[in-house]
Amino acid sequence: MLATNACAVMAKKGPDSKVMMAYGTFLISALSVYHFVANGEFSAILTLAVMLQCLAFALLAVQVMLTGSCSGVSARALTLDAWAFAFRLSSTTWLHGYLPVDASGDYVFQVVDVTSLFLVAWLLHQVLREKRRSYQEEQDTFPILPIVLGCILLGGIFHADMNARPIFDTLWLAGLFISTLAVFPQLWLISKTGGKVQALTSHYIACMAISRALSGVFMWHARFDITCDPWIEGFNHASWSILGAHALHLLCLGDFGYYYVKSVMAKGLTAELDLVQADMV
Repeated sequence: MLATNACAVMAKKGPDSKVMMAYGTFLISALSVYHFVANGEFSAILTLAVMLQCLAFALLAVQVMLTGSCSGVSARALTLDAWAFAFRLSSTTWLHGYLPVDASGDYVFQVVDVTSLFLVAWLLHQVLREKRRSYQEEQDTFPILPIVLGCILLGGIFHADMNARPIFDTLWLAGLFISTLAVFPQLWLISKTGGKVQALTSHYIACMAISRALSGVFMWHARFDITCDPWIEGFNHASWSILGAHALHLLCLGDFGYYYVKSVMAKGLTAELDLVQADMV
């Protein structure tokens, strides 16, 4: 009841100032990193991508704090994100194969990823312990163990050799694949609960998509620099696997992105997104 009332207050008054503050903080931080740390290097786009991911989880945390509820938040999606960050950090904290070549890859990139992992851990604690009564466990049923195991297997098959360490090359690519598929449990939960998405949840999903787009731009630009031991002579399976993962994420969110932009333009940043009603229009 309290969570419902809190959501109603948000719908009427809206956390415009808090949302704008979050975006403003991100913008100032991103510009500072780009200009003062990366010195305007193109590779900083990869750091900006992980900063957007961090913003996504921060917005989700703001929603949980404002509403006092974890309704609409998929613990299974967060679990996949935690695995993805852990796998990526196992490489990027001490190896340099998949880091931006500018100064932001020396420490900023890793600090942002660690911050995101802590936010994910906090959100999981809220969903599974502190606010479990509001967690929609019966609807959050998308199977994630096959995803983790399958991504590790695919990472072992298609990994690049940028680290020159097969285990950590495998873990990095597995982390990318898991992060790409982490959106599925969240979309599954939305579909099972009537298709309505709280404003900050929709911002979270949108930020993840924009982050993937930025990362994809960098990977496309660097596709000829990604090396591997090819299975087929003349075909770089690693670079196309990486690009394919980015494309899959964006394709899966194509419909959502259209209705999200339409809703924001028509109703503002605080509007609840109703995907069922949107499909009927």
